[in-house]
Amino acid sequence: MKIAIDGPAGAGKSTIARKIASELGFVYIDTGAMYRALTWEALNKGINTNDAAALQKLALSSDIHFENGQQIYCNNINVTSDIRLPRITEAVSGVASHPAVREIMVEKQQDMALTADIVMDGRDIGECVLPDAEYKFFITASIEERARRRMKELQAKGIACDLQKIKNDIAARDQSDMQRPTGALKILDDSIIIDTSNLSIDEVAARLYAIIREG
Repeated sequence: MKIAIDGPAGAGKSTIARKIASELGFVYIDTGAMYRALTWEALNKGINTNDAAALQKLALSSDIHFENGQQIYCNNINVTSDIRLPRITEAVSGVASHPAVREIMVEKQQDMALTADIVMDGRDIGECVLPDAEYKFFITASIEERARRRMKELQAKGIACDLQKIKNDIAARDQSDMQRPTGALKILDDSIIIDTSNLSIDEVAARLYAIIREG
């Protein structure tokens, strides 16, 4: 079985996808973490995020995979914590916007989906990566709520942050994700929309779980 979970940054889709996968006994694949890992590698190598050819070559040559659940490795380096740093967050949308990069990454993600029952989350899972998914969820929340969650996450890591700047960054990320030429963020005709603004993670997971079990 394939379950696709799409949505904008900060809506809680990764946390929900991880929880649903655990409850169902499925494999969870965080595609956003894969793009972040590639971004981390690009920045470390001094590659301009506007250089599509260089990024395409990097995507082809980089070994990005998961170990021990959700520990993500890029060329044998554990980058699980590093990919959540603000510099990666600011650059990842630009890296992910290149069609050639997305084509390579989508192939990697589809290969992962061949081996087990999976829950996969990202921006274009239902449309591009798993168009044949049995369930396609679109998880969203207000910009205000997403910014509040992001600020709480950064503060917990001891990172200084400003709520208005976070809101501006999220709005810019949404715009970029919705306007990119391939793999754009969108609600599909067969998407099941869940607004998490006023719901806890457990409440959202319970809704998804009920829909999947009843189906």
